[in-house]
Amino acid sequence: MLPVFDRIVIATDGSESVRRAVHVALDFADRFDATVHALYVVDEGEVESSPERVREEMRAALDDSGEEALAEVAAATDRPVTTAVREGRPATVIREYAVEHDADVVAMGTRGRHGENRFLIGSVAERVVRTCPVPVLTVRQLDESERGGDGSAAA
Repeated sequence: MLPVFDRIVIATDGSESVRRAVHVALDFADRFDATVHALYVVDEGEVESSPERVREEMRAALDDSGEEALAEVAAATDRPVTTAVREGRPATVIREYAVEHDADVVAMGTRGRHGENRFLIGSVAERVVRTCPVPVLTVRQLDESERGGDGSAAA
């Protein structure tokens, strides 16, 4: 029996490396005529570790970044996209959002804003894969040698 994807949650942080995951997820949504949710998580640890005098400014800046990232997802498709900015621990919030919205799959990139050094302490994607009760589609960013001249996958 083939899987059916009625609801897809796209977790984005707005980084260049997540764009491929967004496009793959939107392709799935088109193929399965699925409902699309785009989620941006303001990392509470990032906010709380900043100096107290700038926390509110930082939170507001991250909220703005989230809105921009979500607008990019919505602009990449003709499908309606439900968007949400949440604050908390990213892996936990992504998992809870997927359960709350009865998602069939969560799509996300394997490397986000924090780059490769994030792998040294365990990536958000890894934690979501390990803890999320629904399937997780992880999409890695292609290296330059794997991309065609137009940025697509090389044949």
